[in-house]
Amino acid sequence: MTAPRPGPPPGPRPGPPPRWSGDEADEGRHPAVDAAVQAMANAAALAPADQIPQYEAAYQTLRETLATIDQA
Repeated sequence: MTAPRPGPPPGPRPGPPPRWSGDEADEGRHPAVDAAVQAMANAAALAPADQIPQYEAAYQTLRETLATIDQA
């Protein structure tokens, strides 16, 4: 018999990050960054073990995107 795995702490889970409003919201947007942020928000609904690959993929996308911005 295996011991139960600890889960997230009780209470509400944090929601997605706040979105900008106004004219500056569309300035400087990048589709890959938006997709990574959305993937992280979607991962919040998954079991903790399933969140890790989602966060790692988003992290890699953000790293690659920042590297291409630095090269531009």
